[in-house]
Parts: sequence; structure tokens; C-alpha cells
Amino acid sequence: MNDQLLPVILCGGSGTRLWPLSRETYPKQFLPLAGQHTMLQQTASRLRGLPSSIPVDLSTVVVCNREHRFLAASQLLAAGVDRARILLEPSGRNTAPALTLAALQAQADGNDPVMLVMPADHVMADLPAFHEAVSCAFPHACAGAMITFGIVASRAETGYGYIQRGEPHGPGIDSIASFAEKPDAERAQRYIDDGNYLWNSGLFMVRASIWLKAIRTCRPDIAAACATAMAQAQKDLDFVRPDGAAFEACPADSIDYAVMERLPAMPELGVPACVVPLAVGWSDLGAWDAVWEISPHDSSGNAVVGDAVAHDCEGSLLFSSSRLVAGVGLEHIVVIETPDAVLVADKRQTQDVKQIVAMLRQNGHALAQNHRKMHRPWGWYDAIDSGDRFQVKRIVVNPGASLSLQKHHHRAEHWVVVKGTAEVTKGEEVFLLGENESTFIPLGHVHRLSNPGKVPLEIIEVQSGSYLGEDDIVRLQDTYGR
Repeated sequence: MNDQLLPVILCGGSGTRLWPLSRETYPKQFLPLAGQHTMLQQTASRLRGLPSSIPVDLSTVVVCNREHRFLAASQLLAAGVDRARILLEPSGRNTAPALTLAALQAQADGNDPVMLVMPADHVMADLPAFHEAVSCAFPHACAGAMITFGIVASRAETGYGYIQRGEPHGPGIDSIASFAEKPDAERAQRYIDDGNYLWNSGLFMVRASIWLKAIRTCRPDIAAACATAMAQAQKDLDFVRPDGAAFEACPADSIDYAVMERLPAMPELGVPACVVPLAVGWSDLGAWDAVWEISPHDSSGNAVVGDAVAHDCEGSLLFSSSRLVAGVGLEHIVVIETPDAVLVADKRQTQDVKQIVAMLRQNGHALAQNHRKMHRPWGWYDAIDSGDRFQVKRIVVNPGASLSLQKHHHRAEHWVVVKGTAEVTKGEEVFLLGENESTFIPLGHVHRLSNPGKVPLEIIEVQSGSYLGEDDIVRLQDTYGR
């Protein structure tokens, strides 16, 4: 069999129900919520160990928001995925346009692979069982079917859509009889009692040409907009940038609504709609109650993550990022601590955390979007303290990386090296600073900070001036094209 399986990772979404840990600039797919590796990294590694009878195309296609491009690239590289093709969406248009971009990219080199479409924010505990399901689906996708993976339901869940299984399509795979929207509690229980309904996972397998055939038939407007966007795409470093204006004109729709739900009623298209049942310890970690569910529990059902302790608590989640969190007498409560925000919620109402984020956005609060610790392509900085006319940052620069050559109109900066070696450009001067050495960058002075060493460079920066906003940066040269 010459067909290859191409991993396609959909890395959009903002994860607002997992605030304050997940924020718009650093959403849940980039967080290590279920182990040491981030959810994106786990997804990118999910096909390792697949039987050799299914050849995997190692040039994984990743579709993500352009604001997350360096974050996605660095995490993929750290996970050993060094041949990824990263498509940058100018704006979110849901999963159908994202998959259309990926299919067009998959065919760009003249091949027509079978795509395994995986959201970047799912958790699977049983990878051998997942590999078995992928192996079951693969020959049917090669033959022209479009396949989704339905999660074997463990409870009457109202937060997921459902798939009704039809007649068998082959061993371990069924045709799809119908789709059902997220039900109320009574209807969800009927689905469970029926035994023929699966949760809709958002995982798909389909050949690139078959998807393009289906989307051109079902949603020609989406197909046309994406085709134009990719025809006018620009290569930027290791990224592919679809044309912004063309993609902005693309309607938003999901894979399910745009195509999958229509296929059972369109036999003339010749694309069977099938489902493979999946029992792999799956979760989409949609809210904090799901994080509690997958975490180890003590004898009272509490999940304790980080520097946290619980006394006389039951069924609660205590999550610490930066300091001690102590809970006493809590029942079914979620406490999530980050350096700049704390969430306390009834575990049964964690779906409503997104309403808090909406309120913060409405009030113009930056904590809806940003963490105190901000990641950049060269490393990261943490805004430690601020007050009238001053701000203190801890800055870490990766080995070999540089900030842009820049200047500021409204602030001066003092730099103190606490770890590593800094190469400093200040006006016409270029010099090195070692640990415990410092320099002063006057207001309006052209400057650059670089790390010529092999270990991370860490400095403390004290800014002073009349305005300290991040938009007071005039970039003269920038390695990262910002």
C-alpha cells in the first residue's frame, strides 16, 4: 500500500473555560494540563508506535493562529517534530476552512495523502487502542470514505454532540445514521440507554482529494475562498501565510455542519460517512471539571496540582502555579491560582468560566488576553512589579536568540545580568556583559539584547519613564519579521 497517513493538527481555539491558566495569547493547547508535555506536543506525538503497515508522512500539517506561530513552532521542535508545515490563519473561521487549507497544502507537492485530523487540545490515555482504531479506519479512508471517531460514552453528557451508528460498514466501523446536537439531560440519558450513540469527538480521517470534493459540493463558498487564499499564500520563514483578505472573506463553519452531517443524505456524492467507536480514555479538557476528572485523586476525591494542600475537602481541585494554595472544608470546589489571578468556582459550574472572561473583555481587562509571563520567539519575560513611572521585568533569552534592534520614545532601561552572557548593542557600541554586570539604555537610544551563549540568558530589566506600554517599541531590525 503506497498511501500515506498525514497528521493534520488543528491548533486554534482560546480555551476560555480554562481561564485563568488558559488565555488568548497562551491558550490551553500550549499548556501541560495532562502530564509533562503540552497538549499540542502530545497530539503531535500521538501516532508514534503506529503499526509499520501504515506509513506516516512526517511533514505534519499544523493550522494555527498567526499570533501563536512561534509558540507552536518551538513546542513542535521540542517534541521532535522538525518537518512540520505550519499554516497561519489570519483569523479564526472554524474547522471546515482550516481543514480545507490543510488539504490544499497536503496536495501542494503533487501527493494525495489520507489526512488524520486531530484537534490539538484532546487527551487520550490509551494510545494502543487509538492506534488500533486508526488502523481500522485507514483502509476505508484510502477507499474514499470520510470517517469520524465516536467516543464510547461513559455517562449522559450534555456538553457533547452525539453520533447515531447505522449499519456496519466493515469490521469495527459503522455507517452513520444521524447526528444529534448537544442534548438536555433527559435526552442524553436516552442516548446512553439506547446504546447506539457515541460522543462526537471532532477527530476525522479523509483523503485530501475526497475532502476537497465534498467541501466544493457542500460549501463552494468556503472552498473558493480557501483556494484563493492558498493560491496567493506567502512563505514566511518556516510558515505558510494564506492571503489575509481572501481568508477574511471565507464563511465560518465546522467540519460537521459543512460536510459530515450532509453526507448520509448525499449518496450520489459517493463519499460514505462512517464512524469508528473509540474507547481510549478521551477528554477534550473543555473545562476545569474535566481537568479534575483526569487528575490523580486522593481518598476523598480531591485532585491537588502544584504547591497545594487540602484538609477536610471532598471532590475538589486545588491547582497552584506560583505559590501555596491551601483548602479547608471545600466540597466540589475548583481553586485555580496563577501569578496574576485566582479562580474559585463550583465544580458543577465550570462551563460558566467563559462568562467571566467575557466580562473581563467587555471591561477592557488585559487579564482576559495576557498572562503576566509573556512568551516571545526569542524567549519570555515576566512583569514582576510596576508602579508610577517604573516597571520591573525578568527577561530570559534562549541560546542564540536576539531581541529586535529597537528604541523607545518614552522610557529608559537598566539591565542587570543574573545568569549567562549578554551581547549588548547600544548605539555604535557592541559589548558583552557577564553575571552581576549591568548597563543603562538611555531614552531614545538604539539597542539590542542577544544571547551568544549555550545556556539561557537571564536579566532583570528596570524600565523608567512617562509611558511603559509594549507599543512604545520602534523596531529597526527584527529576525522574526514582526
